[in-house]
Amino acid sequence: MKGDRVEIVVDAGDTTRTYEMVASRAGRRVETAVRRGVVEVSEVTRNGSVVRTARFMATRVLALVEQPVPREDASERRSQAE
Repeated sequence: MKGDRVEIVVDAGDTTRTYEMVASRAGRRVETAVRRGVVEVSEVTRNGSVVRTARFMATRVLALVEQPVPREDASERRSQAE
């Protein structure tokens, strides 16, 4: 969903670096996966095709923070409309 964000904090030797991956358009989402020692963060469209991907060595990743956009529940929308 547009606005989904993932922050990745990586050990860069003597300092840390922070990267952000944001779902840039409506209908896109950000997915994370850990495979074979690599953390992969991808922006994905509705039909599942990958738009862009960031890869980090899992041993260097200090923090991975997923910040989803708050979604309204269908019941909340109905109560607000009444």
